[in-house]
Amino acid sequence: MKAIVIGSGIAGLASAIRLRKKGYELQVFETNNYTGGKLHAIKEKGYRFDMGPSLFTMPHLVDELFELHDIDPRKHFNYHRKSTVCNYFWEDNTRFTVPSDDEAFVSAAAERFDVSKEKLSSYLKRNKNKYDLTAGIFLNKSLHKWDTFLSLNTLKSLLQAYKLDLSSTLNEVNEGYFDNTKLVQLFNRYATYNGSSPYKTPGIMSLIPHLEMHFGTFYPEGGMHSISQSLHKLSDALGVQINLNEGVTKIMTENNRATGVLTTVGEYKADVIVSNMDIFSTYKRLLPRSNHPQKILDQERSSSALIFYWGIKDKFPELDLHNIFFSEDYPGEFAKLFEEKDLHNDPTVYVNITSKEDAADAPEGCENWFVMINAPGNFGQDWEQLKARARKNILMKLSRILNRDIEELIDFESVLEPITIEEKTSSHRGSLYGTSSNSKFSAFLRHANFSSRYKGLYFCGGSVHPGGGIPLCLLSAKIMTDLIPS
Repeated sequence: MKAIVIGSGIAGLASAIRLRKKGYELQVFETNNYTGGKLHAIKEKGYRFDMGPSLFTMPHLVDELFELHDIDPRKHFNYHRKSTVCNYFWEDNTRFTVPSDDEAFVSAAAERFDVSKEKLSSYLKRNKNKYDLTAGIFLNKSLHKWDTFLSLNTLKSLLQAYKLDLSSTLNEVNEGYFDNTKLVQLFNRYATYNGSSPYKTPGIMSLIPHLEMHFGTFYPEGGMHSISQSLHKLSDALGVQINLNEGVTKIMTENNRATGVLTTVGEYKADVIVSNMDIFSTYKRLLPRSNHPQKILDQERSSSALIFYWGIKDKFPELDLHNIFFSEDYPGEFAKLFEEKDLHNDPTVYVNITSKEDAADAPEGCENWFVMINAPGNFGQDWEQLKARARKNILMKLSRILNRDIEELIDFESVLEPITIEEKTSSHRGSLYGTSSNSKFSAFLRHANFSSRYKGLYFCGGSVHPGGGIPLCLLSAKIMTDLIPS
């Protein structure tokens, strides 16, 4: 049996690895000259930067791919758990470091934000309950197969759906728990983990902090890029053929069955076709004459990102791997993003510095700053003007809070905006997570991991079930391959 995977993002590589276990011969086709999709990296002037995702949680999902083939992952891929989750900064000089231990967090947050330990513990427990009620349904199985809903565990979860806060927004849930606006803002930030607004996404998303605080955050040795590259090497070792610089231009079908692909080089036949390409682009580019699931394709897309990669000629001991500098107008920031398709003049700024973990990522005495703000998708805005304005506002904010002139320390600079994200990854409008989760039905409205029209056609990655982000992309590969016969 032969299988073809379109795209070598992390879900595409994971799918190929899983299908090899099922005995399939595999070919992966990639438009770019590198694998990994958004998990890419650059090196310039002695600085190394991860280009895309910077948060690593649930590393066992990567280990599982090695263990599936009886290979010790520690011989090929290593990581360590962070004792600090994130550093938070506000304009009034309030600072807060989130420890990775739940009890330590409760104690530290209670003191910093003047809230009772009991209320914080209750909030975290409620988040855990949401995860326990939904993980078996949303994260491990297809939502588009009836047998998912016919189990006793699913029935128990559905009977307790009132605990999921589906009818409240994340902000409403957080404000219902806490009076301190800074603590509300801290927990509202987790909506951005799937490219959504805390003022629109349902309260069930409060389970996201549980994934980070309970399961922990990790740093992969060699940076985030090592995740995709370790899977690339594993694929090679398993005999997966990866064809770089060879994009797929069409999925061939016959009698309601996917039969192969047409690429920039030639035509290939297969029994199974897996698209790791954004679902919108899959239909519009590769299946242009097919009946499209237009309601799904018309859904609101997730936010994108504007990222500045700065080589900084100094060190900042007050910063760690993950750092957040909050906007003073959080509601206004998300209104700009999703309603006006614009950037707020006081954006929340995320700074990731991998040289805190690996000194080789920057020259001696320097740091590599990955500086990101949430951005709207690409709707034809003047991105040169937006980049210039954002750069000015970011520098002013960081300089103000850190009490240093950051611009004079910039030794190297590169920029990534939604247009380039869209071009390099085929993500419609440059969205980072496919569709947004700005509705209580969003989890059910994501495209299935299989085609209901074409037998042998399957889908994985952040634009289909269960969603975006490294853990969910890896789970999409697992859910999808479980549907494919050996």
